[in-house]
Amino acid sequence: MKGKTPVLSADEARQLLDGIETSTIIGLRDRALIGVMVYSFARVSAALRMNVEDCFIQGRRMWFRLHEKGGKRHDVPAHHNAEDYIDAYVRAAGIGDDLKGPLFRTIGPDKRLTERRMHRTDALRMTKRRAKAVDLPSNICCHTWRATGITAYLSNGGSLEHAMRIAAHASAKTTKLYDRTSDEVSLDEIERIVI
Repeated sequence: MKGKTPVLSADEARQLLDGIETSTIIGLRDRALIGVMVYSFARVSAALRMNVEDCFIQGRRMWFRLHEKGGKRHDVPAHHNAEDYIDAYVRAAGIGDDLKGPLFRTIGPDKRLTERRMHRTDALRMTKRRAKAVDLPSNICCHTWRATGITAYLSNGGSLEHAMRIAAHASAKTTKLYDRTSDEVSLDEIERIVI
């Protein structure tokens, strides 16, 4: 069985991330949020529940503490790209000392960060806006980042067992719903039909 969540190719995800203007706090925030979701397979709600203190150093590496369903916490090491994105955002936002404050904050009418936590609908609007800006499909959603990360991981030789742990899934069947690596094989095979 295959899930219905739209998945981007690694090239499309890179195109979107590279297309974000990072000279503004909005761009830095958006890139950091997408980075957390795609590189740690985080659910949007888990990423948005993060406080500044949920990006912490352990063993010389940054880790993310994700606040999952049912009040569970899940610690994941940060991919170096996600770490760079978070560092740039937190530094530019000046929120590094506000440890108990929300990590991902809304933007006020003055184009400055507020102290309010972003909501899922804010993240969805941002995802749609960022996809449109680089001519990617309009059907992508926040869940696309999780599915894209899992698919990229598996297509680069990652194991289903580790993907399941990173994603905090209770069952490998759930993780398998996000695996679209077989789509590439099917397309390669269909292109062998030369008429």
